[in-house]
Amino acid sequence: MELKRIAITLVILLCTGCKSDQVGLDKGSTQKEGHEHQADGHSKHGSANEFMHQSSAQDLIKRFESPERDTYQQPQKVLEYLGDIRDQTIVDIGAGSGYFSVKLAEKGANVIAADVDDAFQEFIEKRITENNLKNIETRKIPYDSPGLKEQEADKVLIVNTYHHIENREAYFTKVKQGTTADGELIIIDFFKVEAPVGPPVDHKIAIDKVVHELKTAGYTSFDINVDLLPYQYIVRAK
Repeated sequence: MELKRIAITLVILLCTGCKSDQVGLDKGSTQKEGHEHQADGHSKHGSANEFMHQSSAQDLIKRFESPERDTYQQPQKVLEYLGDIRDQTIVDIGAGSGYFSVKLAEKGANVIAADVDDAFQEFIEKRITENNLKNIETRKIPYDSPGLKEQEADKVLIVNTYHHIENREAYFTKVKQGTTADGELIIIDFFKVEAPVGPPVDHKIAIDKVVHELKTAGYTSFDINVDLLPYQYIVRAK
């Protein structure tokens, strides 16, 4: 599609030296990240976490598991996009209610549902017990680390969570170390535009900034999809 060709062309330009604060790839968005940068070049997204936790854990779980989310998240399309994941170890960072963790396990993956929040972890543990799921484990992780052993994961999936992570270059250097040599990182997050779903625009992160940060963390190969989901992009990195 023409939009996808434009997006990928701009990313290629970025990877050959464009600055990360240039025009984003998000469906024509020209907004810059400006205020997200600290003096040391890192991004600070404590405000994104504060915004989310204005709601209780129970309210967030209801939102994460709602039919409205199914409509825009289109999990079946995402699972088809991931391909055959049977017997792969997939770490779902920011697993929340286990929305994707359970679906990945049902497709035959060995899933580590990782999150910083005790309430979310307890909810997933309840789902594991109630559904007799043998191929999911929960893992409480700190805010500043993915909590991965070296080359532990075949895939790391991060859905609607990238914009919550601070000091992302350092964080994703650790993610890369925790992924097998031929493994990959899949990030799904919101276009940096006004939309009926997702966080406020100033909490969202443009695709070109994601790619720039992941390059800094050591990733060199990128596949970008801007057509599969209505409000979100997918960055697949190795």
